[in-house]
Order: sequence, then structure tokens, then C-alpha cells
Amino acid sequence: MMKTDHLTVKYRNRIVGTLSLTPDDKLCAFEYDKGWLLDGFSISPLELPLRQGLFIAKPQPFHGNFGIFEDSLPDGYGRYLLHKALLREGINDYNLSSLDRLSLVGSSGMGALTYHPETHIQQGTDMRDLDLLQQKALEVLKEQQDTDAGLLLYNSGNSGGARPKAIFNDEEGHWLVKFRHTFDPKDIGLQEFHYNEVAKKCGIHVPDFKLMNGRYFATRRYDISADGQRIHTATAGGLLCLSLANPVLDYSNLLALTGFLTQDRQDVEEMFRRMVFNYLTDNKDDHCKNFSFYISQDPTGHYAWHLAPAYDLTLCTEGYNGEHATSVNGTGNPTLLDMIAIGTKIKMTEKRCREIFEEVYMACEDLLLHPIS
Repeated sequence: MMKTDHLTVKYRNRIVGTLSLTPDDKLCAFEYDKGWLLDGFSISPLELPLRQGLFIAKPQPFHGNFGIFEDSLPDGYGRYLLHKALLREGINDYNLSSLDRLSLVGSSGMGALTYHPETHIQQGTDMRDLDLLQQKALEVLKEQQDTDAGLLLYNSGNSGGARPKAIFNDEEGHWLVKFRHTFDPKDIGLQEFHYNEVAKKCGIHVPDFKLMNGRYFATRRYDISADGQRIHTATAGGLLCLSLANPVLDYSNLLALTGFLTQDRQDVEEMFRRMVFNYLTDNKDDHCKNFSFYISQDPTGHYAWHLAPAYDLTLCTEGYNGEHATSVNGTGNPTLLDMIAIGTKIKMTEKRCREIFEEVYMACEDLLLHPIS
């Protein structure tokens, strides 16, 4: 595999900028294209504001990569598959730079950013047999075989997360379907389906969802518009340069980030609502990559950030050493007063904080597993 010394970053086939390595090959460097500076948008407002000049990434937490480009890379299941697929090609992926990895993603990742030139390790084929994909995923995860690692990676669309996934489209649109991991209960798909049903009743914005084959949870991709256009998205971890390996995020940070990016009171209240839901229903997998934002352009040409729909809503009692990945007011066992404290800090009224808490509490139904006083 050829080493990559620079990449052209594109958005919908338009050049955004150039990504390269510093002379010591340790850090990524990025510069916006002059044309993009005229009428484009900042792809990561905190780390890469829209201005001239060369940006140099920090050594940590992404080993010299920028957070927004780290979002494009597979993690968890996808990274495991990439490791297995490359080993079959005689390549040790631990020796690859961030640019090498992004070149492997090319135009097949989630979101709207693409990376050129692309590197292909093997050709994949689309598979619609979900039961067979589930079977192959479990075989590879159990290390019973690795022949199908490349096939599974191709069908996953380089998506993140720990659980096996596949992307597909049908007459209803573009979907991400999730499979069971070796440590998941056999009814994990039905469980996530029910969580999304209840979350919707709680007033939380979730993408359309459905069950495939009566057991596989499928969610509509929010990074693709109804007319098939790719949408630029970014996780909270990517925007704040936080790694999910180091759970230091607090919901006060998420509320502040939401307010800063979107300038929308309803989006801030939506984030508050998700906090309440996650704590009441024991979804402790509320890490920095499970909250995202996207950008859209209105008819006048103005770009604006919005809070993306909620995803990865399901029962997770383990979390990080038994705690939520994201704390509330500095504690993993918050009271209602802790929630109110961070809400009022972001200019929500105490009355509105209590109203949202009560609305979610009353709608949680059988998912109310962790009452908060």
C-alpha cells in the first residue's frame, strides 16, 4: 500500500482544502482552498474556523489528526474489520498514518466529506441478505474466520460504533441496519426499536426507524437528504476534540456546544430532553460520539448548524465502569437540581427545565429504570 503524503478534502465534489502531514510525519496539517474561503463554511468551527492559513492538529487525543476528520474514520466494529481485512493483504494497519486511513475511506464514509485519492484494498459487493450478514459478523467477531472482513467492512459504509452495521437503500430511502454483537442479547433489535418508540413519545427527535426481518433495527440515515444529497455532519467528540476512550464530557458542555453552534433555543431544549431521557432509562452509552450536528444551506445561501436527530438509544447498564459516559453538573448520579443547574446556566428557565423533566418522566413508560429525585 502506497503511503499517502497529502489528500484533497471535498464536499459534494467541491474542493474544501488540502490535508497533509508535517515534515516529521507526526501531525496533520490542513488548509482551506481559496475558492472555498469565498463562499464555503467552516467544517469544524472550533478547530478549523473559516480563515486563511495553515492549521496544525494537536498530538492528542487523535494521534495528530483533527477531530472532524477522525469522525470519518471507522471505530469499534469498523476498525476491527479494517484491521482484519488489511492483515489479509499483508498490511499492518498500526503502521498507517491518519492520511492513509482516510484514503481508505475515500468517498465511502458517513457524512459529506470525501478524501482523494482513494485507496482500495479489495472490491466489495452489496449484500441484502441480513441474516447472512449477521451470521458472518458473528463469525468474524468470534474469530472463527476473517475471510469476510472486507465484505462486512464494505457493507458497513465505514460507520462507527461497537455493534455490527450495514448500509442499504430501498424505495423508502437510505438506512443503517444494526446487528447483534457477541455480547448483546438476542432481542437487541427489538429493544432498540422500543427505546426509539418511547423516545419519540418523550418528544425526542429520532430518525424514521423500522424492524427488518422482525429482528434487525434499522434507522434512516440523517446524513443523506431525501433527494440523495450528502449532508455534512460532525459528532460532539469531533467538534470538541474529545476521545470516547476518555469520558470527560458533561451535559453542560453539550448544552453550551448546542447553543453556540445552532443559536437555537429549541435545539438546546432538545439536548436537555435527551439528557433526562438517557438518565431515566439507563442509557449509559451517552458518549461524545453519540451526539451529532449537521449543517444545511437555506435558499439565500446561508449555512446554519442544527442538532442532528438522536441515535443509539437503548438500554446500557454498564456504561463506563458502571457510570454514564457523560456526567450532569459533574456527577454521575445527578438529582433534578443538578439538571436544573446546568439548564439555567445556558439561559433556560427553571420552570422550563422542570416542565421538560416532567414530560419525559411521564412518557418513559416501562423504560423508567432510574428515577431521579
